[in-house]
Amino acid sequence: MTVEVSHQKRALRAELRERRRNMTATEREHATETICSHLRDLVTAYDARTISAYLSSNDEPNIRPFLNWAQEQGLRVLFPVSRDDGLLDWTIGDGETEQEGLFGMPEPVGELLSPSALDGVDLIIVPAASVDRQGMRMGWGRGYFDRTLGSMEKCPPVYAVIFDRELVDSVPTEVHDRGVDGVVTPSAIVDF
Repeated sequence: MTVEVSHQKRALRAELRERRRNMTATEREHATETICSHLRDLVTAYDARTISAYLSSNDEPNIRPFLNWAQEQGLRVLFPVSRDDGLLDWTIGDGETEQEGLFGMPEPVGELLSPSALDGVDLIIVPAASVDRQGMRMGWGRGYFDRTLGSMEKCPPVYAVIFDRELVDSVPTEVHDRGVDGVVTPSAIVDF
């Protein structure tokens, strides 16, 4: 079963990447504006002062204007830094300086904090390839966020950021996959 699910995930990820690459500039601009507005609303609703987020890559929904807003508001934002052992370290970053991390993903430059630094956040915002209507998240295949979320003793609310068409009826899942509490899309914040 696992081999079949793995193949299903790989095919779905390829399709989703292609769809994202075919979006027009206008679609992307609108998505950026509305997703960032929803993220601000989410932070306000949870009265979050410390959050975890990520630096979006070119294929992902652009949350960078939201990150700029968070910094202006004085929020403490922890960013993931990938490690070779499959775990994540965290850093605060300065909002300006970034480098290419493992697998070509953008990562901020800053003092490295241990994986346990995530224990003090009020809200976690994660990337995703797709999420189903029960809250099961399908990532991009490295398992970093699944391992991180699965290892947390007390996990705050977790929201994935995706485009509207990536909220689907079901995603292929494996035992190690972790769900989310909601998604943020251009159209809405959806809680599960």
